[in-house]
Amino acid sequence: MNLWLIVPVLALKFLLPVLYLWFPFAAGWGNWILDSVDGDLLMPAGLDFALYQNLDKAADWVGYLFIFIWGWKRPIRREITATFALRTVGQVLFFATHNELMLFYFPNLLEPLFLVYVTIARFRGQDRVQAIYRARLLWIWLGILVYKFQDEWFTHVANVDRTEYIKALFS
Repeated sequence: MNLWLIVPVLALKFLLPVLYLWFPFAAGWGNWILDSVDGDLLMPAGLDFALYQNLDKAADWVGYLFIFIWGWKRPIRREITATFALRTVGQVLFFATHNELMLFYFPNLLEPLFLVYVTIARFRGQDRVQAIYRARLLWIWLGILVYKFQDEWFTHVANVDRTEYIKALFS
């Protein structure tokens, strides 16, 4: 087991979300990238899959908690609260049953909402983010729903690596 890789990656997974409070754009996207590759790093380094799943879901929930804290005084507080509650139910049911379908039935809409919102704020300005969000609400939510349902399906229902799936489609 390669603890020199496992320990720093796990530490980042739990500590990076704290930075959402001060650096939401950079920390949010950094954590999204880390969450996309962590399994490809941790399991070859010797971390057991079942332990990885539990640690990954616990770290994800820490991220959701800090998004919720970040969003508490934002104009999108209701959306943040509703999506946090939805995914928290899924997380609790997953830990109680170890059935990954719970993560599909209670999808993570919180993180993409957060990333869209902070990206708008970063590139269009904090003073304009809410007006832009409201003006494009339908398109933003359509994008979030399409992205997350395919993501949750690939990850928690089909349990297929997207890269391998796309390669198979073209071969």
